[in-house]
Amino acid sequence: MFINISASETGNNKGSSAQLVHYLDKENRLFPEQETEHWFNGKETQIDSYVVKRSIDRNIAKLSAHDAKFFLVNISPSQKEILHLKMLEGRGAKEELKAFAIKIMDEYTRNFHRPGIKSNEDLLWFGKLENHRYYSAKDKEVKNGTVKRGDAKPGEQMHIQVIVSRKDISNSIKLSPMNNSRGGNLEHSKKIGQFDRVAFKASGEKVFDEIFNYQRAVGESFQYANTQKNGNLEERLVMAGQKDKQEKVQSIPAQEQHPNVSSQLLAGPSDTLLDLLLARPEFDPVSLALRNRKRKKRKGQQQELKF
Repeated sequence: MFINISASETGNNKGSSAQLVHYLDKENRLFPEQETEHWFNGKETQIDSYVVKRSIDRNIAKLSAHDAKFFLVNISPSQKEILHLKMLEGRGAKEELKAFAIKIMDEYTRNFHRPGIKSNEDLLWFGKLENHRYYSAKDKEVKNGTVKRGDAKPGEQMHIQVIVSRKDISNSIKLSPMNNSRGGNLEHSKKIGQFDRVAFKASGEKVFDEIFNYQRAVGESFQYANTQKNGNLEERLVMAGQKDKQEKVQSIPAQEQHPNVSSQLLAGPSDTLLDLLLARPEFDPVSLALRNRKRKKRKGQQQELKF
């Protein structure tokens, strides 16, 4: 799950939102044969583009010309996560992803730790589902000439872009996810709020796993990716060890290789299974060594009797 907060895909969030709104409407223009994707939020599902622009551009009380007026939240599940959504029974993957986006904006709100800012309803925000991603000049496929810049990428690329106002729904409280305050100065944090972007990204992944019953491997977790990028050597080695341990246990053909282990144990967490296997006499290294020594001793005695 990739969740990111930026100024804007068009590079400017200190003026009108018109350019960004127009940009995020592109699929309705590029793919007229597809079902039209409307803007949505926690209350409405078919919001017109002009309403989005007008609402965001008017919600700027006491913001200067140099202040950010809005932010862009990118909610991008992996192809594996999208396939998981498509396998669920019910309203369909698109609607499930939109419902998930509402939950993410709840997490976004709570991350500010501000009185009166408790859920997505306290924000002014609008989401737009996109079905495609596109190659940019940075992609190696464009650099080597395999594809052209702007071509749609293959595979499952469904994701959601959210425009959220810098000001809350009442147009009175400033909320910036780019604020790095962690509460060192308590009074300062109370005044401008605090936002932990790492905690926000991790919480989004946790919400997805819980509401969709998604069994996430260590190697595809945010904690693993963040540790490999920002952790020290010891932290990276610990996470890599957890990943290898899980993959090794998951590769065991359970009932075929260990028929004496009950199916109930095999259904448990992989680390518990491994510990249980090692705890059994037939898998314990010390017990194995003692039994092998006894076998060799008996074999030697039998050979002496033959002579």
